[in-house]
Amino acid sequence: MPLTPLDIHNKEFNKGFRGYDEDEVNEFLDQVIKDYEIIIREKKELEEKLNDMNARLGHFSNIEETLNKSIVVAQEAAEEVKRNAQKEAKLIIKEAEKNADRIVNESLSKARKIALEIEDLKKQSKVFRTRFKMLIEAQLDLLNNDDWDHLLQYEIDAAELKSAEEEDSMA
Repeated sequence: MPLTPLDIHNKEFNKGFRGYDEDEVNEFLDQVIKDYEIIIREKKELEEKLNDMNARLGHFSNIEETLNKSIVVAQEAAEEVKRNAQKEAKLIIKEAEKNADRIVNESLSKARKIALEIEDLKKQSKVFRTRFKMLIEAQLDLLNNDDWDHLLQYEIDAAELKSAEEEDSMA
């Protein structure tokens, strides 16, 4: 624990045969020397830190100044970009107005073409439906034919089945 100025001021030495005890005085002086060396070292470190912080502060001040200038330049550039964009927008609008009639006419033409294609598809779907209906009706006629009833009238005798199975197992 470092000594305080009050500790140094209040220190009393015991008197020996020839005055103060030399060893005690020397020990105290050694302690004072160590404490002051620590204080001097700490002071030097703090001064170095202060110099470093001042240098960093100067660096950051330069950065701040540069950023402020950059902001001003960026604002001016933004205004210029805005003016150019407005001019370009006006030109684009004029060009769009010129092309609007052409686009509308092309769209109407395409709409007419699509309407004709739709009509053609409707006709094709009607033809397909008619053909499909005819195919299904022909298949229904085949199913309704009496030949199917004739096939279902055949009966197989159980004895005939058993003898056929025995012959198959022997073979």
